[in-house]
Amino acid sequence: MKLHIGGQVRADGWTVVDIQPGAAVDVVADCRAMPMIADGTAEEVYASHVLEHCGYDDIPRALAEWHRVLAPGGRLRISVPDLGKLGPVLAHPRLPADVRDWVISTIYGGQTDPHDFHKWGFTQDSLTDYLKQAGFVAIQRVETFGLFEDSSTLRQGTTLISLNVMARKAG
Repeated sequence: MKLHIGGQVRADGWTVVDIQPGAAVDVVADCRAMPMIADGTAEEVYASHVLEHCGYDDIPRALAEWHRVLAPGGRLRISVPDLGKLGPVLAHPRLPADVRDWVISTIYGGQTDPHDFHKWGFTQDSLTDYLKQAGFVAIQRVETFGLFEDSSTLRQGTTLISLNVMARKAG
């Protein structure tokens, strides 16, 4: 099984899990608690721009849950807005208003519904620390995943603004 947490598009071989029902959603569940998915049954978990919707205390719970459902040796691919890239863009002294507003909405969420608010931000070091604390190993940053056309490929001009990381559950 491959889990696409927060997915909005169907893809062969992927089970879409989201907190809200939708046409592409196979399992309605909160990413912090997916009791309907048995321990160690997922070969892969993919989550693009999901973890930042969790608050400070919920991030370890979500990552522990993703670790729980992964099989030994299973892979996590995670993408979050990269504050290390967004911060300098936002601080530019002559930033156009439309770009400023886009960066701010990328940091804080689109706020189109009660679930579309960002509660936390990440840098490469902070995400790596959270992943290690959850028991993930072989943590590495990648430019893109090549899986889905989603927020993991967002750009501001020519700059990718997502922090894309792969990690494994020890086998």
